[in-house]
Amino acid sequence: MKEGQFEGHAIEQMLRALYQSQQLDLKEKIQTGKGCHELTDGFVQFMDEMPGGFLVYHADQGEEIIYANRALLRIFQCENMEEFRAHTGNSFRGLVHPDDLDAVEESIRTQIESSQYDLDYVEYRVRRKDGAIRWIEDYGHFVHSDSIGDIFYVFLGDATEKRDQQLLEKTILVNERLERDRRIRNIMEEYDKERTQINEEYIRQLEVIEGLSVNYDSICFVDLELDQVQPYRLSERTSALFYDRLTNRSYSEYAENYVKMWVHPEDREVVVRATSPDYIREKLSDGRTYYFNYRVVVEKEQQYLQLRVVNVGRGDGVRQVVLGYRRVDEELQRQMEQQSLLAEALAKANLAITSKNTFLSNMSHDMRTPLHAIFGFTSLAKLNIENTAEALDCLERVETASRQLLDMIDKVLQISALDESAELEEAECDLRGTVGDIYNFLEPQAHEKDIDFTLNCDQLRHNIVFTDQEKLRQLILYLTNNALTYTNPGGRVTIRIEEGEELPNQYALYNITVEDTGIGISSEFLDKIFEPFSREKNSTLSGVHGIGLGLTIAKNIVDMMGGVLSVQSVVDKGSVFTAAFRFRIQTWRSAARKGLEQSKPVRILLAEDNEINREIEIELLGDLGFEIDPAENGKIALDKIDQAPPGYYDVVLMDLQMPVMDGWMASLSIRALRDSVKAEVPIIALTANALENDRRRAKECGIDAHLRKPMDLALLLHTMEELTGKRRPEKPEADD
Repeated sequence: MKEGQFEGHAIEQMLRALYQSQQLDLKEKIQTGKGCHELTDGFVQFMDEMPGGFLVYHADQGEEIIYANRALLRIFQCENMEEFRAHTGNSFRGLVHPDDLDAVEESIRTQIESSQYDLDYVEYRVRRKDGAIRWIEDYGHFVHSDSIGDIFYVFLGDATEKRDQQLLEKTILVNERLERDRRIRNIMEEYDKERTQINEEYIRQLEVIEGLSVNYDSICFVDLELDQVQPYRLSERTSALFYDRLTNRSYSEYAENYVKMWVHPEDREVVVRATSPDYIREKLSDGRTYYFNYRVVVEKEQQYLQLRVVNVGRGDGVRQVVLGYRRVDEELQRQMEQQSLLAEALAKANLAITSKNTFLSNMSHDMRTPLHAIFGFTSLAKLNIENTAEALDCLERVETASRQLLDMIDKVLQISALDESAELEEAECDLRGTVGDIYNFLEPQAHEKDIDFTLNCDQLRHNIVFTDQEKLRQLILYLTNNALTYTNPGGRVTIRIEEGEELPNQYALYNITVEDTGIGISSEFLDKIFEPFSREKNSTLSGVHGIGLGLTIAKNIVDMMGGVLSVQSVVDKGSVFTAAFRFRIQTWRSAARKGLEQSKPVRILLAEDNEINREIEIELLGDLGFEIDPAENGKIALDKIDQAPPGYYDVVLMDLQMPVMDGWMASLSIRALRDSVKAEVPIIALTANALENDRRRAKECGIDAHLRKPMDLALLLHTMEELTGKRRPEKPEADD
């Protein structure tokens, strides 16, 4: 029996004892005490000795008071029961302050309807006999009995001092926040003054740059001390890095992104070295200018450029320089092409061999490691089959190793399908909701590692944009999972979405940043971090399983979406990955919230031809309280929906590869049913077909969500709740 049931039963027994001790009305018995049984006297004496108030009143419309203990009389400053009845009008309605009465009774009614066993809780004001207003905490319960009728018994306490303290604390917090805001405003004013001075200096420098601008298609002013670059003239290549605007940005980020976006892969090392601040200072220490030639790729066309660096600073040292970019003549272009032919062929051959060897080495080691664990712990589980705890621990380790192996296979399949998934599917995307789902999905992993995991969307003004939501979700998931993987317990991982400048034609700039305090990346390895199968340390040295494809896939996704992915990292300090995009924004949106129905069990139609898979899914979902109706193929599933009443099934779990009728055809047929309710039933693909073209085909067939096998139960439950608006049913609890 539950706690609420036991309390109600005990109170009811005591009140029934009062009733049966004499043929007197319950009200008269408690009011006068005539002929009370020994149990009755003990009950009343017990209630009168309680430190808190206790009240019994009828549950009918009059709400007439039956009994109030001495503590309650003291709260109202009444000497006896007669004064209390006169002060309250002898009813619960007269006890509550008139301004609070309707809300109190509505709250009590709602709580009783939602649970017949728990105590209902309300707060309200009362007026004492001396006219003072006091706040009351009320814990009550409704009791029904054929012998004593419908009553409420209530425990009451004076909460006035508690509420006054809460109000005082809130006032202190508000004052502290106002003071903090004032200090921030002062800091911002000082910052604005300094920025104005800097801008004035830039204007003077631009006058010098003007004389060099005749023969150059791109000109930039660089302050090496401040690590800032200001564009003066933009070309097709450099405009994208400044988002088509003459605005300042970090020089180190600009140089890195320029190399990654435009420079030919074979020339990147030369350009990175020649544009580094240390090299610039070294070259200009004994001369005013230097230049070098390199190649860029523009719309698959190879072009040859010359970059000239000029010292324009004053005084000793090299602080400010001008970068001038221009196309070189055709003769130099032909000469460089001839010299690079043999080197290019050799480099490609070496790169292919290195990539293949790295892949085979990593796969051989990292796949055998979880396989060894799977076989080993499976054997241990068999040996300890009688020891449930030991066997369960072995099976959990088998599951962990299996997920490691599955993650490797998924990444290999995805990197092999990158070319075929180059098509973007732009649609309305809720940035806050998308990143929130990823945060909720990974939060248990962070909690298990004792990592401080936070999400910051404070700088997001337009959260509805148009982009490929699935690829954006994959990008954030890869970056965040990578951060959690390489951050030690006690560390910190933060996902941050910032909306920058709003551009014409309803576009805006967005930065998606994943920051961690993990092991960091050495400067030597940063240039290779996005190359396939590249890892700074293998699994043996790092203790982390993987084959070096996650960041490659993330970089590819960013490139496909027209963004820029940058990374900053310090060994043993952490890393910051930032993906910069330009998204079309939605300036208005109307959406209705889904209601969470729980009036009936969630009924699932499970279309699965494999008997073992079907048995596992029925067992897992059935144990959670779902009603499962199995179907061995798509034709049977289609017939069951067609023959069932509209709305009979809440969701369909559809395997895709089945005999007779596969899941794609079954989904198309369901969407074509004449009954609109049946045709719109949510369909979730639960399949081993996990490539991007499988996802696109599923979407074309009317499938609402595409989940891969092995089944991730938490993700499946979350997806069903999102599509149906129904939480999974709670398992019934046994009585105490």
